[in-house]
Amino acid sequence: MQSFTEEIKKEIIANVSARSGLSDEEKLSLLSAFIRTSGGVFSREGRFGFEIITENERTAELATDLLESNFSLNLTVSGAKFDLMSGRDKLAFECLGTEAENFLIKAGLLKVDGAQKLPEFGIADRLIEVPNLKSAFLKGAFLGGGSCTLPDEGLYSRTGYHFEVVFQNKITAGEFCELLLDFDILAKLVTRKDSAVVYVKRNEVISELLAIMGCTRSVEKLNNLAEMKDKQNNANRVNNCSVSNIDKTLTASVNQVRAIEVISRTIGLKSLDKLLFDVAVCRLADKNASMQELAERLKISKSCLNHRMRKILEIARSLGQD
Repeated sequence: MQSFTEEIKKEIIANVSARSGLSDEEKLSLLSAFIRTSGGVFSREGRFGFEIITENERTAELATDLLESNFSLNLTVSGAKFDLMSGRDKLAFECLGTEAENFLIKAGLLKVDGAQKLPEFGIADRLIEVPNLKSAFLKGAFLGGGSCTLPDEGLYSRTGYHFEVVFQNKITAGEFCELLLDFDILAKLVTRKDSAVVYVKRNEVISELLAIMGCTRSVEKLNNLAEMKDKQNNANRVNNCSVSNIDKTLTASVNQVRAIEVISRTIGLKSLDKLLFDVAVCRLADKNASMQELAERLKISKSCLNHRMRKILEIARSLGQD
């Protein structure tokens, strides 16, 4: 069974292809984010290149197709290893050389400083200057290092709503948080081992993120689950409230009966005035009735019944017994 993360990535990939779906600028923005989250830039023998590491075959196919069709870059498989965390094989692809360097400069992953070329950790403004480019960057970041979990469908769930994207460094992660602020989304940033994680936990915010990425089916699934959970939680709160009220009613009834029995054993119920006597007899006749039910039988208001019952309790306490 597919996880919700896999469903989201599948929907993103279905909406994006090498020849349609995104403009060239959007594809560049997506690939820049994807490389930052799924791999990174490396240097070998004085030349720069980049690598992509992924366990998702569809994601790997999309990335290689975009790079080959739009930027004439050929990736080679550099290795494969079994990932203990996911229980899946991860494939590593790399691209090295002059054409790779030129692409990295366009993608804002490599900067030229005089005669030097250095890795760039900040996000280039030109890659995210308008909403559609920001959306493309978000898609690429999620495809490369994103995950999303939902609560279990049962009433008692061990999991909650959680959306995160893992970056290789804190600089990129911090600027990604600033990008999300442009959509009025406030995300949190934490470090996890050698990575920086940007995350949100509210289902409404996650729904907004999915909508920004164009994942309408995933938004619908999330919203339907959230609605179901709200109904379950409301029903549970009502039930807990009802149980609590029943417990209070039973406790009050027990205390009232005990007080009346104390009076009966000591000074006798006949010692009470007629109004209190009638209340005591009515309570003993139905020990489980609610105060409202007793008030209706006595043809008095509930507040009046409460007042008379308090007097009975005070008399019992004055006799030295609770």
